[in-house]
Amino acid sequence: MSRLLIVDDDMEVLSLLKKFFVQHAYEVDVSPDGVAMWAAIAQQRPDTIILDVMLPGEGGLSLCQKIRAQMGIPIIMLTAMAELSDRIVGLELGADDYLTKPFAPRELLARVRAVQRRAGEQPSPASERPRPVIVFAGWHLDITCRELRSPEQVMIPLSAGEFDLLVVFLDHPQRILTREQLIDLTRGEGHDAFDRSIDVQVSRLRRKIEPDSKRPDLIRTVRNGGYMFTAKVSRS
Repeated sequence: MSRLLIVDDDMEVLSLLKKFFVQHAYEVDVSPDGVAMWAAIAQQRPDTIILDVMLPGEGGLSLCQKIRAQMGIPIIMLTAMAELSDRIVGLELGADDYLTKPFAPRELLARVRAVQRRAGEQPSPASERPRPVIVFAGWHLDITCRELRSPEQVMIPLSAGEFDLLVVFLDHPQRILTREQLIDLTRGEGHDAFDRSIDVQVSRLRRKIEPDSKRPDLIRTVRNGGYMFTAKVSRS
C-alpha cells in the first residue's frame, strides 16, 4: 500500500481526505503543521506528501524547499491562492504538482496517482522492462535506478518532474519540442497545466546539467518554438 502524508491545519480537510484515501487503499498519516510533519516523516517515510501552503508556523513553501533538499518524495502543493506567481514559486522550490482549493478529492487522487507513476512508485508493465543507461555530453542517466551522474561521477538528485523532462529531451534529441508537446509527453494529454510550469522545470533542470545555466547550451530556447536538446545521445 502506498503511504500518504497530508499536511494541513484544517482539521475538517484532514479528516475528509484521510477517509477518502483510506477508501482507495492508501495508508494515510496527517499533520497540522511542519513540526508534526517532520516527526511523521522520521517515524515512517511517506511515498507522497500533500502539503498546504498556508500553515501555522513555518509555511508550506519553506517546508517544500527543505523536503526537496533532503529527499525526492513527490510533493503536491495545496493552496487557496489562485495566483499564477504562487504556483510558479511552488514549482521553483521543488513541488511536483499544484492544486488550488476548493478541489474535488477525486482530482487530488488523480494527481497523486500521476506523480507516483512518474516517480516510479506504481510502474506500468512497459516501465518495468529494463532500459539502458543514456549518455550525453559526459553525463550518465540510469533509467532503471533513476540516477543521474555528472561527467565527474557526482550523483545529481532529480525531482520526479525533472527526471521526466530530461528523459523526454533524451528521447527526442536535436528536435524542437513545443511547450504543449512537453506537457503532453511528461504529464499526459489533457493535463491541466500552464505553459510556465514547463519553463520552470526547464530552468531547474538547466541549473543542474548546464555549465552556465544563464547561457544554456544543452537545452536551448527556440524563439516562438519551444526548446531543443542539442547534445548527441547514446545508450549503453
